[in-house]
Amino acid sequence: MNENENKNKNNQSRDVFDAVADPTRRRLIELLAGAEELPLHELTAQFQMGRTAVSKHLTILKEAGLVLDRKVGRETRFRLNASPLREIQDWVAFYSKFWSANLLRLNQLLEEEEE
Repeated sequence: MNENENKNKNNQSRDVFDAVADPTRRRLIELLAGAEELPLHELTAQFQMGRTAVSKHLTILKEAGLVLDRKVGRETRFRLNASPLREIQDWVAFYSKFWSANLLRLNQLLEEEEE
């Protein structure tokens, strides 16, 4: 882990896995991934919930380091910081190798039984 990753991880007050567990937050990540940055009112327009509920989801994503925000006048604009998603990618990659190895062993056992 390099110095920036370590610093970023230490600044996270919420687990990345917890943050992406909710479908609404995953949709927010998806929306932010498709744009450089979006204001709160544009994000809220994509959901059947109020501004306060969307803000709460964005706060959780911010606590996990996944979302950055900045004020532009009276408006708050949000953008994705995808680097914490690497933790999830690494976890999935580990289990992908695990299942590949186990399926290969199972396949070998099945072939041996057929002989």
